[in-house]
Amino acid sequence: MNISGFQPVTNVFKADINTKTQPYTPYEVQKSFASVLKESIEKVNETQIQSDKMTEKLVNGENVDLHQVMITSQKASVTMQATLEIRNKIIEAYQETMRMQV
Repeated sequence: MNISGFQPVTNVFKADINTKTQPYTPYEVQKSFASVLKESIEKVNETQIQSDKMTEKLVNGENVDLHQVMITSQKASVTMQATLEIRNKIIEAYQETMRMQV
């Protein structure tokens, strides 16, 4: 089963060691993280839209297989649940960091 909405962690920051000799600035890392986050949310949104379109076609009586509708619905559900769990872990990590004494 291929989940197209997720990428390996090694590909998150496209760093080429040969071209960048200095460490990344916080601004560059923030910008890169923001773009990855935005792309991921857009992919989740796309799966939700596909699911809605397939369900609408089924309701309107168009020639759509029921199992295809159910598959797209489950894909949308799984990606949404995974996104929410990732969000919860990020919030938990942030709260833990804020509790640390410096």
